[in-house]
Amino acid sequence: MIDFDKSGGLVPAIAQDADTGEVLMMAWMNREAFEETLRSGKACYFSRSRNRLWRKGEESGHVQEVREVLVDCDADTVLLKVRQIGGAACHEGYKSCFFRKIEGEALRVIGERVFDPKQVYGK
Repeated sequence: MIDFDKSGGLVPAIAQDADTGEVLMMAWMNREAFEETLRSGKACYFSRSRNRLWRKGEESGHVQEVREVLVDCDADTVLLKVRQIGGAACHEGYKSCFFRKIEGEALRVIGERVFDPKQVYGK
């Protein structure tokens, strides 16, 4: 179903708000994360920095309920249409990880924080 071998075992997974169409985040999935996502109905990714499965919301409680799973024409990218629980997909507290816009040679924050990451993650 998914060609995990093409790119060394990981494929990009894009999470999109099922109601608004807003792109919330991009992460990676291995076969195990993909299968768990299908089985559980909640987004599960592979964390390259932790080298393990990452169940979205395991620390923050901001889980992604999967409404629909789509696969691109090359079978090497996954699109998850999700319901974002808690209002924010980004670990920095924004609804979307794409909260900055390039303007000239600078980045400008265009999103509003939904939560304070220091309070949610205790850092």
